[in-house]
Amino acid sequence: MDDKIINSDEPGMVGFGGLPNQIQRTLYKKGFDFTLMVVGQSGLGKSTLINTLFLTDLPAKKKGNQKLKIESSTVEIEERGVKLRLSVVDTVGFGDSINNQEGFQPIIKYIDDQFEKYLRDESGLNRRNIHDSRVHCLLYFIDPSGHCLKPIDIQFLKEVHNRVNVIPIIPKADMLTINERQTMKKMIRQQLIENKISIYDLPPCEPDDDDSYKKLCKRIKDAVPFAVIASMDKVPIASAAGKGTGLVRGRTYPWGTVLVDDEKHSDFVILKKLIITHLQDLQDVTHTVHYENYRSKKLSNDPKRAMASSASGLSQKERDLLLKEQELEQMKRKLQEEQEMLRKQREGFRAK
Repeated sequence: MDDKIINSDEPGMVGFGGLPNQIQRTLYKKGFDFTLMVVGQSGLGKSTLINTLFLTDLPAKKKGNQKLKIESSTVEIEERGVKLRLSVVDTVGFGDSINNQEGFQPIIKYIDDQFEKYLRDESGLNRRNIHDSRVHCLLYFIDPSGHCLKPIDIQFLKEVHNRVNVIPIIPKADMLTINERQTMKKMIRQQLIENKISIYDLPPCEPDDDDSYKKLCKRIKDAVPFAVIASMDKVPIASAAGKGTGLVRGRTYPWGTVLVDDEKHSDFVILKKLIITHLQDLQDVTHTVHYENYRSKKLSNDPKRAMASSASGLSQKERDLLLKEQELEQMKRKLQEEQEMLRKQREGFRAK
């Protein structure tokens, strides 16, 4: 891929017109790190969906009653010179515990631990070679037999929606009729709003975006939550021209055949387009929103660490001033908390 060199001496030209090619070449060389977490009860086809999405061969986890266990697998996918290092984090045993709320904690801890690791690396000396293991996207699998969000779904989503980009999935959509599917989608969207649960939202379209991209974004938004069918099996289907048959991914039943890539049967294609076309935005939102929330909270409670994180390149005097400012800010917050506590105590006495 050759960079187009522009003569900066040409009238009206600065000379940075070749930057897009340079940036693209750098990204090609470095590749992308993307971490996808899949959460859902056993038997909902999590591994099958990932394999269908990325054409990988991740083994399915054995079903059984067990404590929740976090397992991570990494595969490297290369396509037209672009490398994608995909890490899939599976949550084996989710929903199998007697006390499911306690069972959420390993997932919360894992997400926070990746933020903490990135924060430590970012504050260290070798910041150029940070490995980004933060969770960029969480696919949450909703049991289609329930026809709505169950209490376990709502509890869990409330815990994670401010930590990670959540994309809700209705797997095994071939268990539902078209009317049942639409009713379930409407119910889930209503439950998300009622419980103030945020999910990943597409960035707004720009005025100069082409019409096809705007239409795609509308299709994606209308499809949430995504009712998908996943399968690596090939089934025969008559060609559109009526000449012979071809093999496509799908499932065959006594009553007929469902096709993975047919939008009349499944939202699989729309889900895939969402993830592939918004890989960068999912990473950006992770960094600028979720990670920054974690980072701000951590540093606000630790003035010395805040100084170490932000004082790179400052003089000793400037570092001392920054530390004093952080300590004063912390004292101010503690004073406000104590005042609020006294106010509540006074209100309690008045009520008596």
